[in-house]
Amino acid sequence: MPPPADTVKVAIEWPGAFPKLMEIDQKKPLSAIIKEVCEGWSLGNHENFALQIADATNFYITEKNRNDIKNGSILRLTTSPYQTAIQLHERIQSSSMDAKLESLKDLANASRDITFAQEFINLDGISLLTLMVESGTERYQKLQKIMKPCFGDLLSFTLTAFVELMDHGIVSWDTFSVAFIKKIASYVNKSAMDTAVLQRSLAILESMVLNSQDLYHKVAQEITIGQLIPHLQGTDQDIQTYTIAVINALFLKAPEEKRQVDEHIVDILNCPLTEMAHILAQKQLRSIILSNVIRSSTPINDEMAHQLYVLQVLTFNLLEDRMMTKMDPQDQAQRDIIFELRRIAFDVECEPNNSGSIEKRKSMYTRDYKKLGFINHVNPAVDFTQIPPGMLALDNMLYFARHHQDAYIRIVLENSSREDKHECPFGRSSIELTKMLCEILKVGELPSENCHDFHPMFFTHDRSFEEFFCICIQLLNKTWKEMRATSEDFNKVMQVVREQIMRALTLKPNSLDQFKSRLQNLSYTEILKIRQSERMNQEDFQSRPILELREKIQPEIMELIKQQRLNRLCDGTCFRKISSRRRQDKFWYCRLSPNHKVLHYGDLEESPQGEVPHDSLQDKLPVADIKAVITGKDCPHMKEKGALKQNKEVLELAFSVLYESDEYLNFIAPDKHEYCVWTDGLNALLGKEMTSDYTKSDMDTLLSMEMKLRLLDLENIQIPEAPPPIPKEPSNYDFVYDCN
Repeated sequence: MPPPADTVKVAIEWPGAFPKLMEIDQKKPLSAIIKEVCEGWSLGNHENFALQIADATNFYITEKNRNDIKNGSILRLTTSPYQTAIQLHERIQSSSMDAKLESLKDLANASRDITFAQEFINLDGISLLTLMVESGTERYQKLQKIMKPCFGDLLSFTLTAFVELMDHGIVSWDTFSVAFIKKIASYVNKSAMDTAVLQRSLAILESMVLNSQDLYHKVAQEITIGQLIPHLQGTDQDIQTYTIAVINALFLKAPEEKRQVDEHIVDILNCPLTEMAHILAQKQLRSIILSNVIRSSTPINDEMAHQLYVLQVLTFNLLEDRMMTKMDPQDQAQRDIIFELRRIAFDVECEPNNSGSIEKRKSMYTRDYKKLGFINHVNPAVDFTQIPPGMLALDNMLYFARHHQDAYIRIVLENSSREDKHECPFGRSSIELTKMLCEILKVGELPSENCHDFHPMFFTHDRSFEEFFCICIQLLNKTWKEMRATSEDFNKVMQVVREQIMRALTLKPNSLDQFKSRLQNLSYTEILKIRQSERMNQEDFQSRPILELREKIQPEIMELIKQQRLNRLCDGTCFRKISSRRRQDKFWYCRLSPNHKVLHYGDLEESPQGEVPHDSLQDKLPVADIKAVITGKDCPHMKEKGALKQNKEVLELAFSVLYESDEYLNFIAPDKHEYCVWTDGLNALLGKEMTSDYTKSDMDTLLSMEMKLRLLDLENIQIPEAPPPIPKEPSNYDFVYDCN
């Protein structure tokens, strides 16, 4: 007979004794259960004891999480969080180096549990740790030369405990002193520092900047780019990742006026990290990231790829100000830029005011501005009042004219000598192309939490966006000629150019030259071939027999997709736990049992290399208990986390499983593909329709392939709209031979 629903069978361990098998009534108070366990081992003062999950996490069982205990769980009787906190609070102040080291190690492990963390913080434990960092470790500085490993471990465990405690979000980051910030910064600024200490110090600085505007200003004054560069030049990718994360955090929180600075007023190696625009534009930092990170022999892991993506996004976001700035037609300095474009193109100098009549000069300007391809020939400044792209388009045009002068002159003169209907308007094209490139690179949008989509080629040049534009404007002119386009075809040409650029970017070229080479292979003729091929692959025959065949085989294809989804759920997926600090490397794994009846899940210490076996996942959720699958902003964990709630990318990857009355199992998929696989699979388990974009795409692909296979023998045969008529019955059946 199965146990009651509110009873779970568990094993409970106690050091030096045989484990006990007992049934826990979930309706009884936890304190009563602990008292019963203590009495079984003749232990008094049961209020000083607690139950823990007996695995690598060692999380305490509380009234809030007790429902997570499943049949077959192994628990451990241990001292209560309060008693443990008091003991560790005393032990970390020991005068013995060995005792201090051991207690700090225990504290670092225990601090991962929020129940213990709350008790330790209530004892003013955070203040004690910061005091130890500020001054307590000074006593051991003299011993550092002879006991360097011990000193490094001591400091490493202290900082690890601090990071874990702060990660729970119980204490505000605004409470820390300048002395503490200076001490943490000093560990980063030292040329030779223990790797673990350096990692924790960089992580603390990143969290300070991201969680407090006041601390941002203090940290920015302590760290210089010259002190961070050596960490990028090393071979440890984790240190490099944390270093770029600090740069990104400072960049993200920098006030607008600090991001845009004058190039000649800053000393690159000694300037604070507030002058981000200048620093990121410097060849030294960019080339160091390119040579030591991107082109390193070590493969780039997901976290590094994410940080490079964030750096790429933040760098391009520096263009937002110019992109959203309208040109003032009355501003002479801005008008001079247009005069400069005319001068370079037609090799003319500005005429003195008394040379010729005003009407003659206006006529000459109008003629030249028409050749330059502006929409407004009389006052081309009006063309740049549209935002986006605003003044950014004019900046790009001037850069192209000055740095690629031959190509610029060739394009302008080539089009000015064509017939009117076939000329490619350089001015209008540049404005629309700049707007398109901003859309492709998502200029002005905040980085996504889970994206790793960085492009190595943008790290190969100090003015990568401008060079990107220069390549694309030449592509546009080339495509215009290949299409024999007229002014009426302008939007069609822009669509083709967008497709060429997107297809080339998908291949992730390593340099701008490689990108240019890829574009050469994507001529208009090639695009037509690709489109034709794709059209054939996705061709949807409209004749009635074909439609009937599609309807007949569609359920078979859907069943095939369903089986694939369920098989993927059986393989399982590793999900990242996301909180206010993104990079904390906490994972959990979930997979479906082979009989499709139970979801197995549990926490992991690190990201797994392969599948995680069912027996190592502590928790279970019967599929029969699942009531619904919720997605997007309706998920409870999206309503709880304000920071995540604002991130559109995370919202699109969030889903929850509702079971029992108000219990949820919350997910944030690593990417859109996994999101579609899991929501489809869960809906299939519940007998609901699979509606993801991924299912639609798979259905189209598989259905198209199946249709072509079945119609292979009918190639070049005209299939009639209606079936042939059934012939009349014969007058007699004498032709039938009876074998019997």
